[in-house]
Amino acid sequence: MEIQAQKAVVLLSGGLDSATVLSMAQAQGFDCYALSFNYSQRSTSELHAAARVARAAGVPHRVMEIDLSLFGGSALTDTTIDVPQDTTSGIPVTYVPARNTVFLSLALAWAEVLDARAIFIGVNAVDYSGYPDCRQEYISAFQAMANLATRAGVEGFELTVHTPLIDLTKAQIIAAGVGLGVRYDDTVSCYQADDLGAACGRCDSCRIRKSGFLQAGVPDPTHYVGMDD
Repeated sequence: MEIQAQKAVVLLSGGLDSATVLSMAQAQGFDCYALSFNYSQRSTSELHAAARVARAAGVPHRVMEIDLSLFGGSALTDTTIDVPQDTTSGIPVTYVPARNTVFLSLALAWAEVLDARAIFIGVNAVDYSGYPDCRQEYISAFQAMANLATRAGVEGFELTVHTPLIDLTKAQIIAAGVGLGVRYDDTVSCYQADDLGAACGRCDSCRIRKSGFLQAGVPDPTHYVGMDD
């Protein structure tokens, strides 16, 4: 009798981290289902990247529409707030209020429908830019809540939120992804990438990504604004 692979919902933004996480989940033998969100973010190029990554991985991919710009409060959802071009301290204005809670809650709903016992998310506590919902304490609290709030949890089928990147530097993430064959040229990390996916090279996300490739000793495949084709 053939043993079926355990199902997992993987949050896939289209960026470097989530692409790596998807490959890690597949390498662990999970049957993956990718979930992305169009939340009226400043740049939607990452959604095109997510589609490329999911297609290359051969996994089902859903994109949910959620308009977080109705609330604003972040440089990623409110065009009147500029994306910082210099390093900032504290929680940056690119933090989207409750974003990971919203995303994980919807991933949880799909996991219940799929009878999946795992959710993968690419949060990182080393290069995480100060976001409060990228800490292990938060993930642990969400997992505990999920197992109280769902039919599966009440019936004794525990769900686990996997965070394989939580303690890795960006360089370590890139090295792991290269080892798994991740095509980082398919990914978009920039907070304000143009319609073709070209990165600004100046925002916090771009700086962390650039530094990661440099420290990993891996050529940076990112296409930046102003580069010759």
